[in-house]
Amino acid sequence: MVSGAYSLCPSQVRPAVEAYTYIGKAIPKLDAPDKLTGRATYLHDLVLSGMLHGRILRSQYPHARILNVDVSRAKRLTGVKAVITYQDTPKARFGFAKDNLPLKGDKVRCLSDEVAAVAAIDEDIAAEAINLIKVDYQPLAAVFDTEQALAPGAPQIHESVPNNTITSLPFQFEYGDLGQAAEEADCIITDTFILPYVTHCCLGTLSCLASFDGRGRLTMWSNTQVPFLYQRELAGPLAMDPGDIRVIQPCIGGAFGRGLDVYPFEPICALLAAESGRPVKMVLARKEDFIASPTRQPCRIELKSGAKQDGTLLLREAKVVLDCGAYLSWGAVTPWMMMATSTTLYNHPATKFSSELVYTNNPTTGAMRGFGNLQITFAIESQMDALAAELGLDPLELRLKNANQPGQVSPQGFKITSCALSETIKRAAKALDWKGSRGKSRGWGLACMFHVGGGGRVYRSDGCGAIVKVDDSGHVVLITGATEIGQGSDSALAAIVAEELGVPLERVSVVNSDTDVKPWDVGAHASRTTFVAGNAARMAAAKVKEQIKEEAARLLEARADDLEIKAGRVFVTGSPDKGLEYDKVIRARHFRSKGQIVTAEAFYDPPSEMLDKDHKGNISAAYSFGTQAAQVEVDVETGKVRILKMVAAYDVGQVINLLGAEGSVHGGIHMGLGYALSEELLVKQGKILNPSLADYRLFTGQDMPPVEVFFVEGSDPAGPFGAKGLGEAGAIPVAPAIANAIFDATGVRLKQLPITPERLAAAIRSA
Repeated sequence: MVSGAYSLCPSQVRPAVEAYTYIGKAIPKLDAPDKLTGRATYLHDLVLSGMLHGRILRSQYPHARILNVDVSRAKRLTGVKAVITYQDTPKARFGFAKDNLPLKGDKVRCLSDEVAAVAAIDEDIAAEAINLIKVDYQPLAAVFDTEQALAPGAPQIHESVPNNTITSLPFQFEYGDLGQAAEEADCIITDTFILPYVTHCCLGTLSCLASFDGRGRLTMWSNTQVPFLYQRELAGPLAMDPGDIRVIQPCIGGAFGRGLDVYPFEPICALLAAESGRPVKMVLARKEDFIASPTRQPCRIELKSGAKQDGTLLLREAKVVLDCGAYLSWGAVTPWMMMATSTTLYNHPATKFSSELVYTNNPTTGAMRGFGNLQITFAIESQMDALAAELGLDPLELRLKNANQPGQVSPQGFKITSCALSETIKRAAKALDWKGSRGKSRGWGLACMFHVGGGGRVYRSDGCGAIVKVDDSGHVVLITGATEIGQGSDSALAAIVAEELGVPLERVSVVNSDTDVKPWDVGAHASRTTFVAGNAARMAAAKVKEQIKEEAARLLEARADDLEIKAGRVFVTGSPDKGLEYDKVIRARHFRSKGQIVTAEAFYDPPSEMLDKDHKGNISAAYSFGTQAAQVEVDVETGKVRILKMVAAYDVGQVINLLGAEGSVHGGIHMGLGYALSEELLVKQGKILNPSLADYRLFTGQDMPPVEVFFVEGSDPAGPFGAKGLGEAGAIPVAPAIANAIFDATGVRLKQLPITPERLAAAIRSA
């Protein structure tokens, strides 16, 4: 695997990486030694004195009335300390649409629904107690696809929601004159794309640990990505004040968007702890994790695109129908990002987007890396190649002709500042030898992407707080609101602080796991952490730097403005011999002030906007762009696809940690390849048929092709040291790049994922 860098525009003035000590360099993850040696503590490892183990009884039917729940035998089992049902819990609903309860009392709406729960002294007794609970049901008619759910007379999943359609989230947008654009178009293409269920498959299964102290205050150990939002959301079903809930995040064994929600097992765990008076831990087994975890939304996308003969795009119209499952999760907001990409990626004067969110008796869907962008980008980028074929144009040239440029404002009002989409297209194509000779059954394909790169304002505040303090020995601690979910944000933030302060990186530690300690942050999502938390960390570090320089000015008899700090030394600019080690300056201040430490805090909220009622507003302070290209070989008899090479070129402003950025793209490509070729959660009559890692076809390390990663480095005016977000970008354009390469190799275009050998071979035979 090879990486490289490509200069965005040599004539434009921007700081060179060589001018930095840490920024843009390859920095190992701070937590790597502990994770490699097994010293890292995950939630599964936690044990508290007197801790009980919780288990949940789930529904036997996808849709049924609950007539009676008999827990008498379970309560009598030796070792059982608590048994609860709907009757024992507060009745406050929670979830994005306030449509869920921890334990169900009237009816069940999917097979993961929770009916009763127990806490016992060990896991075996808890499992036995669950088997002793008897539930009487009255089965109800169910709906398992969106067409059924929308049909007249369909069973109502939530009685308060007519036609099973969530009308409270009307993601509809129109701009320009579609009729006129259609008249001017020389080519109009309409396609329907079908996208499947896929799931996160985090190494750490869903789990939590709940414990009340003597004052009735709850501590929750959780794998959440949004600890402060989690406090507030968890408080509802527990009938508690959010201020009485403390959230601690141990090492997180994977998240990918799964940690944006509160799930029923978490308030259930806390309710068991309250009932028993003892700490309760709940760890879902892998099969149960498949059943209870949210999934990426399956959807149907009807897409229309039109262009002139010379390739000028004129219109794009998208209609999306999403299966939300039995309850609304944050996945219900994914049309927000689908709409953003549909209206913004490439330039077209007329656009329309509409969506329907539909309840079914299927598993609940949720947020997953890319937040709807993988689905809509697959449709858009597949259709870009189809347009090119109809017009007789090179797909590369079609994209370059319509690529976004710096300074543009999208139909929805997104203000594009830095943008190097054209450069990423050229770089990826060059690395893949785009004009090279095509062998038999070999194909080349590429696809582009657009995503928020400076936060994504779904909430009124999209900010993050930071505190930087330096103790009397010179050790620097960053206390950040940001959440480390394995993506390496701690390493990036430490590098930002070390660079700003001018101190050695090894003198910087990061603290971020306890809501009683760290400042507020909206959470790890929307590729926002490096940008938003990085700006906050740099602002706080800059304030600390000024305090150090003020003290050094007194000691060196110089003006603070004439001082700089580099490699841990404070010295007069131009006179490096006239200086002191920074830790000596810190100690001098410590003793002079009789113990005062050097500390500063900052809060950064990006200059972005919430969408208004017409879905207009600059939702992010920066936007990221990129291109991926693929070379494949197809066995036309079996339909098996061999990926010969993947190339990724990304515009992310200034790279902060080269090693972390490359790792993020490699991980995204791995996830995207599974989405393209193998992963599908099989759901029939509401039941998951392949709830195991043996049957759910994840891509493995051995399946990975050679990968080249290039960063088109520039400098975004709003980002810390010019950086933009990257976390989700690596996964977004993979599937369409693969699909376009397969089309180039075979002349067959599949509009349904995953592109399995069976599907491809059948399509080739039909063609």
